[in-house]
Amino acid sequence: MYKKKKVRAGSKPAPIDTHAGSKPAPIDTHAGSKPAPDQRLLTSLAELGEFGLIDRLTKDFRTGDPSTVKGVGDDAAVIDFTVDMDKISIRRDGACPVSTVCLISTDLLVEGIHFDMTYTPLRHLGYKAVVVNLSDIAAMNGTPRQITVSVSVSSRFSAEALEEIYTGIRLACEKYHIDLVGGDTCSSVTGLVISVTAIGSAPKNEIVYRIGAKPGDLLCVTGDLGSAYIGLLLLEREKKVYEANPGMQPELTGFDYQIGRMLKPEARTDIRLLLEGTGVKPTSMIDISDGLASEVLHLCKQSDVGCKIYEEKIPMDPQTKEIAMEFNIIPSVAMLSGGEDYELLFTIPQADYEKIKDVAGVTIIGHMTDRVEGKKMITPDGKEVEISAQGWKAF
Repeated sequence: MYKKKKVRAGSKPAPIDTHAGSKPAPIDTHAGSKPAPDQRLLTSLAELGEFGLIDRLTKDFRTGDPSTVKGVGDDAAVIDFTVDMDKISIRRDGACPVSTVCLISTDLLVEGIHFDMTYTPLRHLGYKAVVVNLSDIAAMNGTPRQITVSVSVSSRFSAEALEEIYTGIRLACEKYHIDLVGGDTCSSVTGLVISVTAIGSAPKNEIVYRIGAKPGDLLCVTGDLGSAYIGLLLLEREKKVYEANPGMQPELTGFDYQIGRMLKPEARTDIRLLLEGTGVKPTSMIDISDGLASEVLHLCKQSDVGCKIYEEKIPMDPQTKEIAMEFNIIPSVAMLSGGEDYELLFTIPQADYEKIKDVAGVTIIGHMTDRVEGKKMITPDGKEVEISAQGWKAF
């Protein structure tokens, strides 16, 4: 379903094909690295009109999820989660059917607030807009199934520019096996705004909320933290150099991992099956979008508990740690407050320690405590530091 309203839609990305949780393949991170095509060859949005634009942007999308009855092309999408009840809604012990519920999450990306067109390739932007929503579904222990995408753009964007965004969206759909089923387009008097809504499903008894952690539960994190923030610092550094001397080329060689983590993150949709295979179900979970400190405080507040995190246990890529120190940033600051890692932070019962301790890509970084003990980070020399949220603030 694409709503009928007014329409409107610059940069070259590299191919997108990296694996969730692994180091990204090399990418072209400089948005202006390729000369812009002759403006006479570009198609204005007014020339296509709203419905012509929608047809052009969605023509290469295919639906594949069995629950998608009707996608783009009507007044509303039709989704039927009962079609695969036999596969996703029967308890493992076979005792009785378990109801399947729908999970919905929406995120907004605004030019100048969430991304900078100076160094953000449009294809990567489209990909990331999808991923940040899928991360929320993964944080609920669910399976993403469909998305809707709404875009508001100014007249400075061509149809070809919008096609780049939608190519990134399509590549994300293909990688994560989800369907684009609708959205909206609208004109903007300023810049670019992208809103994505992700739709997922999960057996009701397998959903994991932020509430549920108990004193003594182990605190675990997937992947490593801080690299996206360091990638942002590298991009901002090169932007300043470029603004001072437009003839200078960016010096980003060798920083593929950090730049990739910022411009093209991956959602940890693989963790649900990984944990299921070990026989572990988290007692609480959240994705790390605003920084580790902010997210652990959310878990503590929702679950009415305290926590202790051990600084030396927090995982960080070795090169990222070196770069952080070159920027005169304490590595733990980048891990605690950097954000945009899109890893998962979760708690499990202490009884599951043996099941989780040797799982690749999962690190135990601390444990939950009674609320009166506070929220502390333990430094390598044994000092206790109060955890405070210094990450992303929406307002």
